[in-house]
Amino acid sequence: MENWKRYDKLIDDLKNGIGLVKVNAAIELGKLKEKKAIPVLVDALGYSNMAVRSNAAFALGELGAREAVPGLVALLKDPEERVRKSAAKALGMIGAPEAVAPLISLLDIEKTRAVLKSALRSLGQMGDSKALPAVDRFASNPDLTLADTAKQASENLKKK
Repeated sequence: MENWKRYDKLIDDLKNGIGLVKVNAAIELGKLKEKKAIPVLVDALGYSNMAVRSNAAFALGELGAREAVPGLVALLKDPEERVRKSAAKALGMIGAPEAVAPLISLLDIEKTRAVLKSALRSLGQMGDSKALPAVDRFASNPDLTLADTAKQASENLKKK
């Protein structure tokens, strides 16, 4: 019964709280693993607070929320790096095949290491061989972190 009270409080905090209250509620809802939080978290993807969008995206990944894929794909174009990174990571956690092409496209336009790394890792997790050429392009990247991530992703793709 205690978990239901906590769940209800977190939902209320996400909808009606301010600042860090909303931010923390988004991430905590993912940790609860309560699927009925998915619609509220999907709504939070559109909030103005960058940290709420980022945490909601990650929470949806933790919940394996396939119904959140369109909203997460849209966040790959968010102006905030942290939000793009969380969206890319969540898509890999969910493993939705329809996210492969948007993640491949992201590799062509993204400039930040953190987002590229998350996109590469997610493509490796998804196991779709269509991603192999895009991932392999990064294997010789001068940024060794990106090159190593790409090599690992490539190995994962070849195993599946």
